[in-house]
Amino acid sequence: MNGEPCPQLTGVVMNPRKGLVLIVEDDPNIAALQRLYLERDGYRTETAADGPAGFEAVARLAPAAVVLDVGLPGMDGVTLCRRLRERGDWTPVLLVTARGDEADRILGLELGADDYLTKPFSPGELVARVNAVLRRGGRTAAVAAVHAVGGLRVDPVRHTVHVDGVPVEFTALELGLLAHLLEHRGQVFTRAQLLDRVWGDSAHRDQRVVDVYVSQIRAKLGGASPIRTVRGVGYSASGEPG
Repeated sequence: MNGEPCPQLTGVVMNPRKGLVLIVEDDPNIAALQRLYLERDGYRTETAADGPAGFEAVARLAPAAVVLDVGLPGMDGVTLCRRLRERGDWTPVLLVTARGDEADRILGLELGADDYLTKPFSPGELVARVNAVLRRGGRTAAVAAVHAVGGLRVDPVRHTVHVDGVPVEFTALELGLLAHLLEHRGQVFTRAQLLDRVWGDSAHRDQRVVDVYVSQIRAKLGGASPIRTVRGVGYSASGEPG
């Protein structure tokens, strides 16, 4: 998406089962291109051109996912993501950032964004990332086991995490990572393996994103976190908290 002419919407076959994707983007040509490729893949789409309009549209439309540009007028994308999470809205968010905005990417992930794309990117990669974000939610829901370690209780089916009976808010990716480690308790995974099994790919991702998510999970769970760092290798979950 580098200022290329926007093709016309032709041959689009919408699949209502794929749901609605909200695109929050202030460049109309980029927004149109994103709509084209998402609709070709079967999604319905709506757009918003600034932060306040995007924030309102999430509540009004209840989309399956949000493609959210960081550099928005009125309210930037990181602030919009934070405000969504503060009001208890955990709609999957795919954050779109400029190449040099590493701080925005990390902050967005810490505030609850589910994934990010760095400009420039191909429209096909955008569709693949949206599909992956939504697949993760479905894959998490299909895991029937409830995991209990000390005072920690993780229920992937109901998408709930409790510590000593107190609910803790988790994004789909955070819960997916925690549930995967608990499901394979004692097994050590490299960062690349976790990217493949939880995120769905590792070829085009910075492996440090795994460290960011582990840090977020530990911050939320405190001493109840079962995740262990295996120096020089990766991460595992033990049968004991803290």
